[in-house]
Amino acid sequence: MTEWNPVPPGPAERMARLAELFKVFGDETRIRILFVLLEAEVCVCDLAEELGMNQSAVSHQLRILKQNRLVRCRREGKSIFYSLADEHVRSIVGQGMEHISE
Repeated sequence: MTEWNPVPPGPAERMARLAELFKVFGDETRIRILFVLLEAEVCVCDLAEELGMNQSAVSHQLRILKQNRLVRCRREGKSIFYSLADEHVRSIVGQGMEHISE
């Protein structure tokens, strides 16, 4: 995965970044995580329970989502809570659902 680089990329690099972003959306588990996060901020343990997965597998997917700036996290005591990074993510998921529903 491409790391975030604050230097403005050229056209070829922007296309590569966009392709990488869409690859992240190409995984059903990550989409399921995003749908849970559309509703609320959630800790890993609650996400794992909601998805019927172990915490390690959920944490792995969250790391990918976070590296691609699709989710953010905050610590509260020993727990880490995850939420969507911004309204762009909500919009992308919503538009994807509209597209497949037509």
